[in-house]
Amino acid sequence: MHHAPTISVVITTYNRPDALAAVVEACFMQDDKNFEIIIADDGSTANTRDTIVALAARSPVPLKHVWQPDEGFRAAMARNRGTLAATGNYIIFLDGDCVPQRDFIRRHRALARPGFLVSGSRILLSQALTERVLREHIDVADLGFAERLRYRLRGDMNKVLQTMLRWPDVGRVRRKFSWRRIKSCNLAVWRSDLEKVNGFDESFVGWGHEDSDLVVRLFHAGVLRKDGAMATEVLHLWHREAKRDEESSNRKVVLQRAEDKTTQAVRGLREHCSA
Repeated sequence: MHHAPTISVVITTYNRPDALAAVVEACFMQDDKNFEIIIADDGSTANTRDTIVALAARSPVPLKHVWQPDEGFRAAMARNRGTLAATGNYIIFLDGDCVPQRDFIRRHRALARPGFLVSGSRILLSQALTERVLREHIDVADLGFAERLRYRLRGDMNKVLQTMLRWPDVGRVRRKFSWRRIKSCNLAVWRSDLEKVNGFDESFVGWGHEDSDLVVRLFHAGVLRKDGAMATEVLHLWHREAKRDEESSNRKVVLQRAEDKTTQAVRGLREHCSA
């Protein structure tokens, strides 16, 4: 018999407290509040800490803040630390600039099945709309269809139907595995599966493909991929692209690991436990 998962939402952030607040506020408004929030902070300054303290004071769900020193892009480590701080047996990774819709938790819970991860997708917002949302504190997750369509026609959202329609849980399993187009900004994985492959690999240097690497290793460990499209979309607030100096070298590592059928992270969850 399949039992409903206990859910922990691990939200990564770095020095963007206004966006983080919008994301966490949307988590507060979920129609399923049986979850906890872990904010995995990759070295933000006091502004972010103060924002989190204010949010925690009125949070309707348990909320923790896990911080590490700013020593460059270390999202893999932040997510591992967030996982270790979590109490749930099902981890939903969410970025601190990706606003979940009201049924985000409920839809992820419905899609959760042992032996599968769920790769969600995102709707991109323009710079202009993002700035307005953050400046005016617009509840972008609660916009009606007419407003979303208007933003779509103006080029402020790159998709709209995906935010309104909901597929049933059929035809979601990808029989032909692909690690492409998977983003850890919206990714759900059983904690036991993360432990099986030693979590995210902190040996990756700089931005890029540490999430693809995780999914490749999970696949080699027997975890299949379910598509969360038209169920778990998040609204991605615009930001300037991160430096991608290491992107090509990181991609080569993933391709080699795919060929070698690697399952274990070089430096991951277990290394924190033994430190």
